[in-house]
Amino acid sequence: MPATTRTTLRRGLAAAASLPLLIGALASCGYGSDAKNDEKKVAAEGKKLSADTVRLGYFPNLTHATALIGVQDGLIQKELGGTTLKPQTFNAGPSEIEALNGGSLDIGFIGPSPSINAYVKSKGSNLRIISGSASGGVKLVVNPDKIKTLDDLKGKRIATPQKGNTQDVALLNWIAEKGWKVDPESGKGDVSVVRTDNKVTPDAFKSGSIDGAWVPEPTASKLVSQGGKVLLDETSLWPDKKFVITNIIVSQKFLTEHPDVVEAVLTGTVKTNAWINANPDKAKASANAALKSLGGKALDAKVIDPAWPSIAITNDPLAATLKTQSEWAVKAQLIKQPELSGIYDLKLLNKVLKAAGEPEVSDAGLGVK
Repeated sequence: MPATTRTTLRRGLAAAASLPLLIGALASCGYGSDAKNDEKKVAAEGKKLSADTVRLGYFPNLTHATALIGVQDGLIQKELGGTTLKPQTFNAGPSEIEALNGGSLDIGFIGPSPSINAYVKSKGSNLRIISGSASGGVKLVVNPDKIKTLDDLKGKRIATPQKGNTQDVALLNWIAEKGWKVDPESGKGDVSVVRTDNKVTPDAFKSGSIDGAWVPEPTASKLVSQGGKVLLDETSLWPDKKFVITNIIVSQKFLTEHPDVVEAVLTGTVKTNAWINANPDKAKASANAALKSLGGKALDAKVIDPAWPSIAITNDPLAATLKTQSEWAVKAQLIKQPELSGIYDLKLLNKVLKAAGEPEVSDAGLGVK
């Protein structure tokens, strides 16, 4: 074989040998449409934990951004290895609690009021709060032609998502502090509290059947896009401008039987939250893509752009604020004085946070003894 031919052959073989390395390097850098799918595949082929599957519930809502992004981008599945993540979406707290109680859901993202109600009704036997997820993202939006100051709310019709839900309790407490009276069951009084599903609220606002709404994002920004005005951001009512809007709960049975799976999910949520806070613009786009995937339509920029920065993503369950919210519900006569001791079990979360070099969080004296 001539020398020139041998040289050409050696070069060709070297190039062919290096091609898989080049492809692998590109994939590791996130190039190519299959990069995320490859990562999910690798995770799924990893070691299976103590459960074959874990069923995770959440809402298609910006205040559930940890779940939206953690599920869509494979960040939670990656930590589960060969244990399969089965996500489920819900539109309201009661249906998610029903699924948890019925054994068709293991872990869920949900608001504080449904967590409190479920814990109290079961006498502390059905769930534990194991982490925080989000703070803030709740606003009072009004028709500026009808309501110009907070005092103008008297005699007006103000919507909340559901009787006894987190925003309903907050509005009733605010009304009581103004010295006004409202019947908590009917919503009738000095202010008419109209319990309206968030899906319906924008149409009700547009038609004039309500004068404003105390609602979470992105509903609040949808109302603003229709000509509404933010009269009050609920964060202004709280010390340090923080209060729990979304926490993570787990079935006590699942926590007892599969603590390794719960720890893996929490590792995934902590890593997801770190990524969200380090990459707010990318995270906003990812959350919107998840909403589009779940509901068939992404949020307009005029809605998501003001909504996103009003929500703080956090691992801290802000337990002291949940305790305050329960006191508000008692004062509003929606519930009797609850026994909340044991509602939190933050041991696994604090283990994950310590491993990540982050500070531990408090259960405000409401943890498992």
